[in-house]
Amino acid sequence: DRHDVWNVLGPTHEESFSELVAGLIHSYRDLPLNVYQIHTKFRDEIRPRYGVIRSREFCMKDAYSFHTDDASLEDTYQKMRVAYRRIFARLGLETVPVEADSGPMGGSGSEEFMVASEIGEDTLLLSEGGLYRSNQEKTPVLYAELDEAAASGTQPITDQKAKTKSKNKSKTIAESKSKSELKVQSKAGADATQKTGPALAATTDIKKLEAVHTPGCRTIEDVAKFLKVDVRGILKTVVYMADGKPIGICLRGDRQLNEVKLKNHLGANELLPAEAEDIKAMGSVAGFVAPLHLKNTTILWDRSVLTGEKWITGSNRADYHCLDFVPEPERESFDFALAVAGDPSPAGDGLLKEMKGIEVGHIFKLGRKYTDAFQISVLDENGKAIIPTMGCYGVGVNRTLATVIEQWHDDAGIKWPISAAPFEVCLIDIARQPEEKAQAEALYTALCTAGVDVFWDDRDARPGIKFNDADLIGYPIRITMGKSYFQNGELEVNDRSRDESHKWTGNTEELLEKILKLRTELYALLEQRVQQSLMD
Repeated sequence: DRHDVWNVLGPTHEESFSELVAGLIHSYRDLPLNVYQIHTKFRDEIRPRYGVIRSREFCMKDAYSFHTDDASLEDTYQKMRVAYRRIFARLGLETVPVEADSGPMGGSGSEEFMVASEIGEDTLLLSEGGLYRSNQEKTPVLYAELDEAAASGTQPITDQKAKTKSKNKSKTIAESKSKSELKVQSKAGADATQKTGPALAATTDIKKLEAVHTPGCRTIEDVAKFLKVDVRGILKTVVYMADGKPIGICLRGDRQLNEVKLKNHLGANELLPAEAEDIKAMGSVAGFVAPLHLKNTTILWDRSVLTGEKWITGSNRADYHCLDFVPEPERESFDFALAVAGDPSPAGDGLLKEMKGIEVGHIFKLGRKYTDAFQISVLDENGKAIIPTMGCYGVGVNRTLATVIEQWHDDAGIKWPISAAPFEVCLIDIARQPEEKAQAEALYTALCTAGVDVFWDDRDARPGIKFNDADLIGYPIRITMGKSYFQNGELEVNDRSRDESHKWTGNTEELLEKILKLRTELYALLEQRVQQSLMD
């Protein structure tokens, strides 16, 4: 781990289950096969936070499915998707399934089940029209100006004509079109790569460009402010070390690098921001990097650079930037930028909006990554050996319960949905006499006999302490047998989840019937959530 301590711990168990199943399946008749476990996982989390929301040790339900072909995998994947929606809805959680990056798990695709929360560390991007939902890490970036140019057959150009002679003599970059003027083309410009280039001669020697003194301007914002230009007219070169090798990524000044996209593109095991010493070894200076004359450095281009013709860029020397830099015309451009709210939706239904979320579940189409690696094969209907395909499905048990608490609480404590509560009913008696205690026990016995999960608080404590503890723990239904009950037969019943209070009278059988009806109502409300989730 980060402390150089050696451990043999399982962050996930695709390999273990692949090896286990290899000895169990021999024919297509053995498939599909689903196996699962509920087990402790260990991960070297960089930022443990919010108790059990993200911790280095946690309980997880993980399942693995094995199939003869992709159609069978797709069928199980969709069934798991529905099952997960039902599980979370029954726990009182409204989940948003979003496209996600599969990361080191690999495979052809995956979805995360997100719960909207201000404390969530994941950023989700959803389209205005509701057709697109994705984790920010996965979302492709579209540029409306490129889409318009592609549709009209013209070359996209950003009006970057800055001919700055000094910090007091500069021209501003023309304002780009407002979002309301941009036409969003469905899927237009969404290709992973695109080759193009401006008609101007490419810059091959940084020394031939006009250099402007920009003292202390190490950030894009500093440069834009000093030269009085729009950040979209500045080309920034972000330097990373991929498995120890320097990589320079060129993006438009207003764009941030998406590390996940870059790591996936490179297939790197380790990706770290370059230190000042690394950049010095390349022949440049941190904060003033230009994509020319760098030693042993691979240069990659983001699609955002296609929106411009000439750029302000670094000069590879401190406190100077160069004007009118023109990239090579035959460069290959990729999508390395981080999508943000206000970008065009990849589904073509308006702009993207942002929300924070907590991931409670994740499902993957792993394909044959692991079965191929472990040389697992079965015989098909024709007796021919085939490699099974595989799926993976996980629920963070600790995190899910913590998210339920985060969504269902007030100042007094937890407000458990009845499906997740430690007990359905809390019976509080304030009995002082033996015969009163006997009445409380009779109701407790009747509830238990009827199948109700009851916690009987018969402590010798003040009523206020019992009430506060019941609210803190969050029992969905609280029944109080106090003075009014023992004298007048009036039972006080509190519905904590809906903040409702009832006073009921009757014999034990009649009261039991009313309590059971309330219990049924609370479960029915959760079932409504389940049905609503399946309509999404």
